Amino acid sequence: MTAAQEPSHAFDRRTVVAAVGATGIAAVLTACGGSDQAGASEAVKPAGGGGAAAGSGAALAKTSDIPEGGGKIFADRGVVVTQPTAGQFKAFSSKCTHQGCAVTSIANGTIHCPCHGSQFAVADGSVKHSPATEPLPAVAIKVTGDSITLA
Repeated sequence: MTAAQEPSHAFDRRTVVAAVGATGIAAVLTACGGSDQAGASEAVKPAGGGGAAAGSGAALAKTSDIPEGGGKIFADRGVVVTQPTAGQFKAFSSKCTHQGCAVTSIANGTIHCPCHGSQFAVADGSVKHSPATEPLPAVAIKVTGDSITLA
């Protein structure tokens, strides 16, 4: 094919490199959760926010399942239940407020996000280590006897 026969829509090298670079950036943002925070509030509504998960009343755990000074993550329900001090139970969304990743562990009084290292206090969900700047949203729970349910 001669230069005169080339289609007028031919791409130069810069256009192709720029398109590939933009696609790579989009893939990275999607993998990290991007900047879309909507997913962070869909799984579990904060206390008073209603929603199917918040109003289900289904038992999450027995009080004896939640270690004092620690907690337990219920990934399928999008909630973390903690026991900061003996007999005091709290619950928070399990979605990190930085970019919506799910928290995966609790140790030394903090809830940990594996994506970028954010840490939150088991007592109140406050940020203990950035990059997150907002606390984990509280989730309403009800403790009846030895049973913990979503309120």
